Amino acid sequence: QKLPDHVDRCRHRRAHPQFPAGVLGQSSGIAHVTDYIGYVAASTAAAPTGQWFRSSDGTQWWFDSGSLSLDFAYTGAMSDNPAWEQLHAPADLATWLEQRFPAADGIVSEGDLRDALELRGALARAATSASRGEAPAPVDVDIINLFAATPDIAPALEGGTRQAGRSRVRTGQALSAMAREAIGLLAAVEERRYRECAADDCQLVFHDESRSNNRRWCSMLRCGNRTKVRNHRARKATA
Repeated sequence: QKLPDHVDRCRHRRAHPQFPAGVLGQSSGIAHVTDYIGYVAASTAAAPTGQWFRSSDGTQWWFDSGSLSLDFAYTGAMSDNPAWEQLHAPADLATWLEQRFPAADGIVSEGDLRDALELRGALARAATSASRGEAPAPVDVDIINLFAATPDIAPALEGGTRQAGRSRVRTGQALSAMAREAIGLLAAVEERRYRECAADDCQLVFHDESRSNNRRWCSMLRCGNRTKVRNHRARKATA
């Protein structure tokens, strides 16, 4: 399925130099973040964010969650509806990772899938908490920190004459990269960039990457337009 023209496939992820070295803290919500976010950005630079969703009426629409880790959460952990589940087998996870990490090696074991689902659940719950102005549960902080502590994708400067390290990305490295990205985004708690769609009948959570930090809708083509139509009809009815 072709991506919408407006989708930025190389999203900029901001560094947070104001935080000291450390990991996602528990003592006062989110206290510290490592300085990993800069090179995590480089390692996931080619990964697009967003995916196609299908409404109950069969309409297909594009939802950009605003972050790779939140996209991952939307493979099944952001809803209790079994129909949302996309990762039924290791091959499903391999396909998803290959779409987001061009250098993914496509090798996923049953153990990798179990690990991925554990991380995915923690990412989903943490993002939902952040969208409500709440701190993530300590158990989810522990899970995210655990995955972030494992080796992720090493940055590489182009133009050399020899290969340094592996040229392919392992599943564990991809999971670590997403955990580290989530730490960087969750740590910016004062910015309140995790939000729920403003529509009354939609609870989709997104990370607002706009410069003005004023995104309101899961998608302007869906909830944004529906709200505009409703408001227009209401104004005509009272005119």
